[in-house]
Amino acid sequence: MDRFDAMRIFTRIVELNSFTQAANDLGFPKATVTHAIKQLEARLRVRLLHRTTRQVTPTLDGQAYYQRCVRLLADLEETENVFSAAVQQPAGKLRIDMHSTLGMHFVMPVLDQFCVRYPLIELEIGMGDRLVDLVREGVDCVLRVGVLTDSSMVARRVALLEQVTCASPAYLAAHGTPHTLADLQGHRAVNFFSAHTGKLWPFEFKVDGQLQSLELPGTVSVNNADAYHACCRAGMGLIQAPRYHLASSIAAGELCEILPALRPDPVPVSVMYPHHRQLSSRVRVFADWLASLFAGVH
Repeated sequence: MDRFDAMRIFTRIVELNSFTQAANDLGFPKATVTHAIKQLEARLRVRLLHRTTRQVTPTLDGQAYYQRCVRLLADLEETENVFSAAVQQPAGKLRIDMHSTLGMHFVMPVLDQFCVRYPLIELEIGMGDRLVDLVREGVDCVLRVGVLTDSSMVARRVALLEQVTCASPAYLAAHGTPHTLADLQGHRAVNFFSAHTGKLWPFEFKVDGQLQSLELPGTVSVNNADAYHACCRAGMGLIQAPRYHLASSIAAGELCEILPALRPDPVPVSVMYPHHRQLSSRVRVFADWLASLFAGVH
């Protein structure tokens, strides 16, 4: 096993805090991974990892060595890509995670086009609304909706999605149609809460160029987009969401947009990936493909 392979093994152990998970992730027997680390520590003459029955953590020397390995491995991949056919024909496994409704609406119906264009890339796709730890879970990139707060990731915005506020015809017939923010007094909402923090997302409205947040009472709160829309169609209250997922219900008369003059700012859609994977040709072509896919989407 060469030194770069040993570095790859070491970095995955640090990222996953486990010899076993690193071995599974890289496709090596656990004995091979253990032997590689023993050889690496012997060659460097330092202890790189603290091992307990519960977890594996880097020593101070190990943390410093990890940071250097990450940069070296990224440089190695970029260098090899420059002088190989991988630039034109990237190959290997690409692990992706994406917001479920966004993926099902925009990506999955045309994913075969990406596969035809890049037949040597093997896609492994996770779908859900939970936050993913890209490094620990070995995910190469994620497609997410919303304002990004993780500055440790590289983020590339690919779209801005228009947001609308809606209610069912039955709800509006029973409670009246609001035309101003003041008219929302007495109205109820289907509230959406973050699976990560448990906090409710407030409604937002743009009034005279200023964004205003508003919390409405409700009898039900959900953390799933399909459930959110289903509750609204059933007449349980107002919702606010990107237009793309509500457009068919609005066209069918199942939902009605309210307060169209007070729509909030569009919500961004971004591709995110760890800094040390930003030079991967697989990640780059997938991000480029997503950008072209979302071009003109609003």
